[in-house]
Amino acid sequence: MFAWAVIRTAACEGPRLIKPTAPSVRPLNRSLPLLTAFLTRSLSVSTRMPEIKTDELDQKQVQLLSEMCILIDEHDKRTGADTKKNCHLNSNIDKGLLHRAFSVFLFNSEEKLLLQQRSDAKITFPGCFTNTCCSHPLYNPEELEEQGAIGVRRAAQRRLEAELGIPMNQVPPEEMTYLTRIHYKAQSDGVWGEHEIDYILFMQKDVELQPDPNEVKSHRYVSKEELKELLEKAKRNEVLITPWFSLIADTFLFKWWDNLQNLKQFMDHDRIHRM
Repeated sequence: MFAWAVIRTAACEGPRLIKPTAPSVRPLNRSLPLLTAFLTRSLSVSTRMPEIKTDELDQKQVQLLSEMCILIDEHDKRTGADTKKNCHLNSNIDKGLLHRAFSVFLFNSEEKLLLQQRSDAKITFPGCFTNTCCSHPLYNPEELEEQGAIGVRRAAQRRLEAELGIPMNQVPPEEMTYLTRIHYKAQSDGVWGEHEIDYILFMQKDVELQPDPNEVKSHRYVSKEELKELLEKAKRNEVLITPWFSLIADTFLFKWWDNLQNLKQFMDHDRIHRM
């Protein structure tokens, strides 16, 4: 059982999914209007989803909720696909819904780590500081490919451009180092949360930046000492840090950072770290 990493809390609970029900078959000699009405009612029940109001959310971010994420089991085996919205509802997470994700850690030639502060428009963990880029591979042929985690690395390349404006030719997937995976669960508020198996990707490159303000509120490169200061501020509730970044920083990050030129010793593609 995973403990919830809580950044924000809310009094309300997310609505529950209604389990799909298989409609029974009525005799064919029923009148057509009755049969039509029955099928209409059955379809509405079987496809009913949580009614979450999005009117007050940023509409650009709401559009992204229709993206199809990759559903997986606890061993990171694909089980299907579902919308980003459904994957991030606490009501579904409570039932075990789990999806694939990634976290990129991009360092420059001075070995400083690029951090971003998530925009206030983000639906989960708005305004929180985090690693360079965190997102999800999509359910499409290019990003489903699993050999060497190439699909995940392609997704990372796509999101680095979308969020930070980094030209795709500056962050080719082949130059990303896939280290390991972590499995964590975290609640953002009473409605939204995260439940992911997260691929950890490292890269060292000097890149051009042009962040999208709808995605990124601020960004900066930090040294190890500066990051430690930021983490201490988070413990004093002076700044907000995403739960996955906090978990990684508290366990693995500085050891990996000390060995940027020798990361192969830390590559572990068989184990999933349960956080």
